[in-house]
Amino acid sequence: MNVHVDVCIVGAGPSGALLGYLLAKEGVSTIVIERTSGKVGAFRGEHINAESEAILQEHRLYEKVETKGLLKMKKVEYVDGERIVKQITPNDTADHVGIHVPQDHLIHTILDEASKLKHFQLFYNTTVTELLQDENGAYCGVKVKKENEHFTIRSSIVVGADGRFSTVRKLADIPVETIHHGYDVLWAKITAPFDWEPTVRMLQVEGNQLALFTQTGGYIQIGWNIKEGSFNELKQTPFETFMEPLTKSFPQLKQSVAELQSWRDLICFHVHSSKTATWVKDGLVIIGDAAHTMTPTGAIGINAGLKDAHILAPILTEAIAEMNFSKDTLKKFELMRRAEVEAQQEGQIVKEKTFAENFRQVSVV
Repeated sequence: MNVHVDVCIVGAGPSGALLGYLLAKEGVSTIVIERTSGKVGAFRGEHINAESEAILQEHRLYEKVETKGLLKMKKVEYVDGERIVKQITPNDTADHVGIHVPQDHLIHTILDEASKLKHFQLFYNTTVTELLQDENGAYCGVKVKKENEHFTIRSSIVVGADGRFSTVRKLADIPVETIHHGYDVLWAKITAPFDWEPTVRMLQVEGNQLALFTQTGGYIQIGWNIKEGSFNELKQTPFETFMEPLTKSFPQLKQSVAELQSWRDLICFHVHSSKTATWVKDGLVIIGDAAHTMTPTGAIGINAGLKDAHILAPILTEAIAEMNFSKDTLKKFELMRRAEVEAQQEGQIVKEKTFAENFRQVSVV
């Protein structure tokens, strides 16, 4: 089997799915390939900001996502013991300080809408094995494996939206700088008490951030920062002792926290950010975490990826119309996004270094 399309997108995460939908809606023949079966991982960035909300509304996707389920956060609280020392509430023009959107709801809403378009194709369980180049070195498609079948997808442009360990980035030989931040994150999910408000709550435990993210469906996601590489050592200590700071600050969570029986109920996420030398080559673009991995701080990653797709779609549509897939043409995207993204990455570092300052005085924003 051989496939011919205008654009081949590798990765059906939020940025890849949105880009595929936006291109197909404009009549650009597009295929999205995804190495998994489409099941979304348990712990992903799932909080969108006002800018992402506006993007989804502009493309008439927000209400469809809302139908599947989302939850608006009423406030962000910083808690010392059982005392709230800082609180962030909505400004006069908003009714929330962020929205929890399960990635499953977001991605599959976008892909469901895209599947209605005649210029859109989606292949699950499909992995890239090779990038194709023409006689001038421009990228012009991919070789893939779908289950036991090998075939070629010819395209004018290849987009790598395949995450922080991007295969496309690696095969295109794009240098990447990995930045370690000195911490990993332990993820877990517990049931929210019936009277638990939709709020993001922050604690400080031995100088490390402990975050509680209220989730759609009556859950709380725990994100507990620990020293980088320390999880194996930590697992040698009593689990119940480790969890005590959480139940001490929130006694109402004692029953919910008891759902976590041992260290096996926590998932350790190894944190790093990254920068790449370029986001584009002739006939190729990388976006989202493939181009600029973010840390979990501030839940920026998913929002940066959605904005990438929003900005890139009209640039690719124009490139296809003009039959110009050169690096210089595609560079417009990088020039529009890189400065903002790198400023956000620097902002994450500042927030990580100054986290303790949020607990030094009582304030309401």
